[in-house]
Amino acid sequence: MRGRQIFIIAALALPALAACKSVQAVPSMPPSAADVPAEEGWRATATDQDKARIRGWYSSWEAALSDARAKGFGAQVDREGILLHPTAALPNPHLPAGDYRCRTIKVGAKSGGTLGYIAYGWFRCRVSAEQGISSLVKLSGSQRPVGLIFPDNLTRQVFLGTLELGDEKLAVNYGSDRMRDMAGLVERIGDNRWRLVLPAPAYESLLDVIELVPDTAK
Repeated sequence: MRGRQIFIIAALALPALAACKSVQAVPSMPPSAADVPAEEGWRATATDQDKARIRGWYSSWEAALSDARAKGFGAQVDREGILLHPTAALPNPHLPAGDYRCRTIKVGAKSGGTLGYIAYGWFRCRVSAEQGISSLVKLSGSQRPVGLIFPDNLTRQVFLGTLELGDEKLAVNYGSDRMRDMAGLVERIGDNRWRLVLPAPAYESLLDVIELVPDTAK
């Protein structure tokens, strides 16, 4: 990841941030977002698959939690408290620019051979702001969401991006691979605490929840 240049979407009229040398490349978005207001940007940009994911977010929550509990992970779900409560979002979801500690919880399983609940340790994420649009990248780990955060309403923002895997150095363009496209909700759930909720991910789980807290170690 060192020495990379972050390329912000030309269609959104955001300049390349050549000075951000430790940030992953943000995937390109289709040009349909260029001529719409920012608050409508995610709808103009999202694929039909990802619009359906956003519309069905609550159903995905219910299915994931039901599956996890049915497979004996009820105590683990309960221990996470509001992080895994579908209606815990608070007003003012804006995710400030900066470095974050982030961890992923996978809830529910797409197949019988996958656990119904997996909680990973802490990794590194970064949020960068530029002209009203923010980028979010997961900097470490084997599965790394990379994308943009769009305004939506008083309690949520919408994330659109792609999944970077393994030792890949560049994110694929959004909309070019339906198995890599990601869509989710950015919500604030406490003081200096946020989550990225990814309903119906392409791999493994029925719901992914990424907790984000500011990295105060620096």
